[in-house]
Amino acid sequence: MLPTRVDPTRERPATFLFLQGIASPFFADLGRALLKRGHQVRRINFSSGDWLFWRLASDNYRGPRDGWDAYIAGYIVEHGVTDIILFGDCRPYHVAAREAARPLGIRVHVFEEGYLRPNWVTCELGGVNGHSSLPRDPDEIRAIARRLPRAGRAMPASGDMARRSLWDVAYNVANIGFPYFFPHFRSHRPIHVLAEYVGWIRKFASRSRTRRQAQELNEIYLEREAEYFLLPLQLDSDYQIRIHSPFLGVEGFMDRVIASFAVHASATARLLIKLHPLDSGLVNWRKHARNSARRHGVDARLDFIDGGDLPNLIAGSRGVVLVNSTVGMLSLELGRPTLAAGEAIYNLPGLTHQGGLDTFWMRPETPDAQLVADFRRVVLHRTQVNGGFFSRPSIDRAVAGSVLRLEASLPAHALAAAQAVRQRTTTAPELAPVY
Repeated sequence: MLPTRVDPTRERPATFLFLQGIASPFFADLGRALLKRGHQVRRINFSSGDWLFWRLASDNYRGPRDGWDAYIAGYIVEHGVTDIILFGDCRPYHVAAREAARPLGIRVHVFEEGYLRPNWVTCELGGVNGHSSLPRDPDEIRAIARRLPRAGRAMPASGDMARRSLWDVAYNVANIGFPYFFPHFRSHRPIHVLAEYVGWIRKFASRSRTRRQAQELNEIYLEREAEYFLLPLQLDSDYQIRIHSPFLGVEGFMDRVIASFAVHASATARLLIKLHPLDSGLVNWRKHARNSARRHGVDARLDFIDGGDLPNLIAGSRGVVLVNSTVGMLSLELGRPTLAAGEAIYNLPGLTHQGGLDTFWMRPETPDAQLVADFRRVVLHRTQVNGGFFSRPSIDRAVAGSVLRLEASLPAHALAAAQAVRQRTTTAPELAPVY
């Protein structure tokens, strides 16, 4: 039997289906909060790590990737799913889920790291980044912003690299240690996690020297008020490069920028390339940058930094060149000319440089400050939730804000049905969270 569209008029609470999340208890806590609100919650695990960070009632998908499309379409209908919640809309399983949901009228809520950093996470209906439904017309953005209230002040989102690393290791150890529970699972990461960890171990071993070098270079650039452009690298595994840009990876983009800089930038200008803070160190991007600079004759005008004060480096630059990183939003807020070479929610006339890379070095377009403020207000109200994924206080705030945003998208009958459930039930199922 072919799947049929879920009846939106049926008077029952919403049924939220959780797919893959981030290595954090955030999804589990959000599931508990939705249960307490009277909604129905389901979960499909794809790996032992998924199960470890959920620990509520769930189903397991142990089949091959080519059987997933039919499975998820049937699952949606069989269990009356009305809403799907997932982290990252470009993961292969999530791409198929979004495709299955569309003809069935299922709402898809996508979580990601915040468009605005720090202190925010993204929760957007339909898709994020290149799949976002945020307005693309400056006049429309201005009109929407005029109708929105001024956003409140965000509470700081705490969380440290040690906790994030611990949860990431726990997730991957579960997957590696118990592969027979999910024999067909393959991570969306292009590099095996053990190889990544080897890179991190090497990186930590040289961290003191790297930090010292970064601090010295940071001070040189800011104290001497050098004329420079900043190129912040994204992760080579980032789906925003792989899916939402014309580049195959970081190396091709970096070489294109250096080649253009060599021909079109002022002879006194410098190019500062900044490594992504979560880069594992498996690829020597410093070496790739140096080789490219030598080929194009600008080795003496290029520097590479692993660390440094990003906001101050942006503020001191003549402009920022990137693919589609969220660093672009920070650059615009700091009033710096910004060029985005890929699809980005902020790559709009009046915000980013529209004249192409070769013209950027001599005639970079300064963003319209009022349009930046209006766009930020629209992004905040439509997609951002205060909080984070890697500490108890931050997760609590992110859960509370996410529940409000998720419920705002539900029809009145689903909210009324959930309220009826709450009135009949004094306590929701309580399970100890995993931390």
